[in-house]
Amino acid sequence: MNRYPLWKYLIVLAAVIIGLLYTLPNFFGESPAVQIAPAKTAVKVEANMMGRVQQLLDEKNIPTTGSFFEQNGPVGTVRFRFDSTDTQLQAKDVIENALNPNPADPDYTVALNLLPSSPNWLTALGASPMYLGLDLRGGVHFLLQVDMQGALNGRYDTLANDVRVILREEGVRTGGVERDGMSIVAQFDNEDAANNAASVLRNRLPEMIYSVSENGDRFVLTSRLTESAVTEVQNNALQQNITTLHNRINELGVAEPIIQRQGADRIVVQLPGVQDVAKAKEILGRTATLEIRMVDESQSAQNALAAGRVPFGLERYEDTDGRPLLLRRQVVLTGENLQDAQPGRDQQTQQPSVNLTLDQKGARIFRDVTRDNVGKRMAILLFEKGKGQVVTAPVIRSEIPGGQVQISGSMTAQEASDIALLLRAGALAAPMEIIEERTIGPSLGAENIEMGFKSVMWGFAALALFIIIYYHLFGVFSTLGLSFNILLLLGVLSMLQATLTLPGIAALALALGMAIDANVLINERIREELRGGMAPQQAIHQGFERAWGTILDSNLTTLIVGLALLAFGSGPVRGFAVVHCIGILTSMFSSVVGVRAITNLWYGRRRKLQSISIGQIWKPKD
Repeated sequence: MNRYPLWKYLIVLAAVIIGLLYTLPNFFGESPAVQIAPAKTAVKVEANMMGRVQQLLDEKNIPTTGSFFEQNGPVGTVRFRFDSTDTQLQAKDVIENALNPNPADPDYTVALNLLPSSPNWLTALGASPMYLGLDLRGGVHFLLQVDMQGALNGRYDTLANDVRVILREEGVRTGGVERDGMSIVAQFDNEDAANNAASVLRNRLPEMIYSVSENGDRFVLTSRLTESAVTEVQNNALQQNITTLHNRINELGVAEPIIQRQGADRIVVQLPGVQDVAKAKEILGRTATLEIRMVDESQSAQNALAAGRVPFGLERYEDTDGRPLLLRRQVVLTGENLQDAQPGRDQQTQQPSVNLTLDQKGARIFRDVTRDNVGKRMAILLFEKGKGQVVTAPVIRSEIPGGQVQISGSMTAQEASDIALLLRAGALAAPMEIIEERTIGPSLGAENIEMGFKSVMWGFAALALFIIIYYHLFGVFSTLGLSFNILLLLGVLSMLQATLTLPGIAALALALGMAIDANVLINERIREELRGGMAPQQAIHQGFERAWGTILDSNLTTLIVGLALLAFGSGPVRGFAVVHCIGILTSMFSSVVGVRAITNLWYGRRRKLQSISIGQIWKPKD
């Protein structure tokens, strides 16, 4: 009756071992480390950087305790771990001097960082500690205001050019097209021409509304973005800024940054573990622009390049492989003309490619330029801090009309994805400014961890003392189940690489109460069955079976609230909800399955069981 099959015991044992393995890394703390990341969008850090840096450190007799390479999207990072902060600072100076011979124009960001001190055998198993939030680890908090007016201004400037191009292509004569605030105004000699222009534009630019009015002897066509189009422009600008910030923050080596939207035009950025506020502000405020220029590969240009000279009207740049290129100063297109960039494959050769979508003006210019320069190379540059870097320089195979541009050649699928991301999110869609800034020191974070840890431990001790006194041996079973629940909860959070914050610690304490509540229901149900005269073995069986329905109902209703917090909450609320929801699931498993397994092991094999240790059973008086 109270015996589990072997497979159930093995499941519980496996859960204990997995929970223990993935919880252990959280108790080893962190070691000082140095991180190397790209300082320019077009510079890459690959795995071979580890050997190069290790050789530098060996030459200077600087010992390391581990090295790691991580590929996060297009940005690769290398981290070296050290045994002390003194060694860390010494290593940083050596690495920075070697990798950045020109400090005014660094290719790499060499930043101080912290890495888990977990043993290598745990790391090899994929066991890593939970990330700590800003309130537990310290760091920097920024609130950024996005200039939505700037985004709309840029969109209207582009639309004004598009209107001119469309009307010219359709043969509609105008007296001029100008932007007037948040509208585009076109003048015509007669009403028919104005109505014809409105009809043409409605088909080509459906995101705008058009109205014709009379102004003296002229007819004016006024175009404005619809409310939904304005909202879309603002949302796209905000989302692109968030994507760009994610790319930039990778350089700081933040393990789990929080970058999220707040309201209609604000972005919250939290960088746990970052203490260099000036460096963080520099990276967040970086501006990047995109330009497309023609490559000059004439014989005279190549001769001048070989002689170390740059002819008039040209500029010297290097491609991603370090080869020099001579580019014309004339800019063909800028990032303002680029609407989208996505990785794909060439339909004919199936080679990886990058597919660009240009606006009306960009499509017209690109068509003309490609028609006149078939067989020549066109370079795409990203400018940061006034320095340009060639992202790619493909050969023009044929005229490219329609604004759909495909870049293909000797690139891998990953390189195509990286280039698309660089082109799509290399620059901010709208200007931003920092309107709020807070710095939380690591000492305060350590104090919060200590206080949170103490609150959970004291709460656990108080619960354990009460439950053992009140339920005797079954109280011991419940305490073991409670320990199993904490172990399993921490293990799952570590496996998911969740970010633990102060609200998360509060949810951890709440999970203890939820878990012990289930055990109280089970123990009281067993007492009730014993009070009714049922045999001990049968009372244990019926107690667990009949309490299960109540435990399931109460936990499911609480889980629904937790999922609502997870779906609609943000920041600290989501941190609380994650721990809360996982805690409910682990408490149900530990209380119903884990405690039942312990009880079965202790009492299940006793056929003639006369009594059980579950505290005082109060029987009603006749």
